[in-house]
Amino acid sequence: MTDIAPGLADPAHDSQRLFRAILEAFSHPGRIVTLPEAPTGVVPLSHAATAFVLTLVDRDTPLWLEPAFDVPAVRDFVRFHTGARIAMREADALFAVVTPGRTPLLDGFAIGTDPYPDRSATLVIEVPTLTSGETRTIRGPGIKTRAEISIAGVPASFWAEWAANHALFPCGVDVVFTSGASLLALPRSIVVEA
Repeated sequence: MTDIAPGLADPAHDSQRLFRAILEAFSHPGRIVTLPEAPTGVVPLSHAATAFVLTLVDRDTPLWLEPAFDVPAVRDFVRFHTGARIAMREADALFAVVTPGRTPLLDGFAIGTDPYPDRSATLVIEVPTLTSGETRTIRGPGIKTRAEISIAGVPASFWAEWAANHALFPCGVDVVFTSGASLLALPRSIVVEA
């Protein structure tokens, strides 16, 4: 077993504070939310991805790790601090941590069913930055009229995948982009335009 990185200093209060910040990101899609006092990331996860996992993943929510993140330090950290099972297949996961280089990015994850759309996966996608990519316009619930996002490192093919994912609504996956101590949520209800 590796030396396990520390989790939240005050799990009860820290997880509540982080949950409110994550909820703000989902309530206002496209808004970059910097997590207050985000925990130190467990390499190779960013601070924001680490905080997301510590806040939302537990023993009832299997986590799938892309090979870039499927390393002993991360596996041991997740098991120790959350009790979560590491899923062997994407389809078995309720949460996943991936890179934008995975192709196709959204393929293979649970999308829910019409009676149970909540049985879908949420993907945490680690990107270089949330501010210097190609600008896209988004609209949908939680956005007054339109908003703009410019996430770096996302391949052009992702946006076609996103359109197909959105067409499945109310089914489909949700996405959270993370970089450093910040995150940006893209729920499946959001339309992305060029």
